[in-house]
Amino acid sequence: MYLALYRKYRPKSFDEVIGQEHITSTLINQVKTGQIGHAYLFTGSRGTGKTSCAKIFAKAMNCASTKNGSPCGNCEVCNSLDDPSNIDILEIDAASNNGVNEIRELREKIKYSPINAKYKVYIIDEVHMLTDSAFNALLKTLEEPPKHAVFILATTEVYKLPATILSRCMRFDFRLVETALLEEHLKNIFNKEGIKYDEPSINAIAHAGEGSVRDTLSIADCVIAFSGENVNINKTLEILGSSDKKIVSELALKIIGHDLGGVLEVINDIYSSGKNLTSIGKEITIHFKNLLTIKNCKNYEKLLNVSSETLQELILQSEQVSTENLLIFMQKFSGIEAELKYAISPKTLIEITALECASLDNQKKN
Repeated sequence: MYLALYRKYRPKSFDEVIGQEHITSTLINQVKTGQIGHAYLFTGSRGTGKTSCAKIFAKAMNCASTKNGSPCGNCEVCNSLDDPSNIDILEIDAASNNGVNEIRELREKIKYSPINAKYKVYIIDEVHMLTDSAFNALLKTLEEPPKHAVFILATTEVYKLPATILSRCMRFDFRLVETALLEEHLKNIFNKEGIKYDEPSINAIAHAGEGSVRDTLSIADCVIAFSGENVNINKTLEILGSSDKKIVSELALKIIGHDLGGVLEVINDIYSSGKNLTSIGKEITIHFKNLLTIKNCKNYEKLLNVSSETLQELILQSEQVSTENLLIFMQKFSGIEAELKYAISPKTLIEITALECASLDNQKKN
């Protein structure tokens, strides 16, 4: 049975977690000093490592011989916690167990000491899905937990949690992972899997992941399934439904140059090639944002993760357009992203928006 990449390469130690050093270093120090709190809140976008870190931390605080703050994976405690039937680390999905009765049952069981471990750890995933009554029941437990109990709450929507819950937890905010780190992670995995690849493919997959490690690896799985053991940019773009960056750049150039006929020709070429037009709004918005970055940031080279050749093209384009017009372009194209998904004719919507932008009066290029 094939095991998805995001499951196969799920971190088993803090060293394997990427892009969250501000969190892992703190958790490692707590494990080393033995200063374990009773309630933690892990919040952030999907696929950034919240549940993985919760599981690693739960094992590490119980491990008999930790390695640099991470579980050793070999001791008797680690082996017992790896057993799916163990009840010392309990992972609860709040999306399907969100009622007050489930939390009351948890409160009844929490008083019993762990069997093999030092701490009994409750990982409550998607905790924002709990009902108001369930939150009230949980609050009582968080106020007066047994010494052996540790709660790790994970959520993507922290604003839905009551302030009374937030005030009783040590909060950790997980960041979106930088594209460069995702690219390096992909390369390591592809090398281990014996997958051949080119740099543009790695870059395209990492960008499509949008800072989520899980999303990035899920996309990589789809690309590998389509391409086999030889991943190239053409096949990658087919799976992503994205347009070649050169085509997006060409469309931007026609808009900047007020070439209405050229705008229609480029969009028609994109449409005829079978590319996903719903992604154009997003891609062209990112392109204009890159131009805006070059015009207004001194350290734009560090902010833009592009090749030197692409950077030179962007610099040339940025000199031909004003900051004011770029802001308008971004506003118009980002405004139709949601509409494109449900539009009867995405091509027409893209054409109207692009022509409106191309028809704007020239402004001072500052």
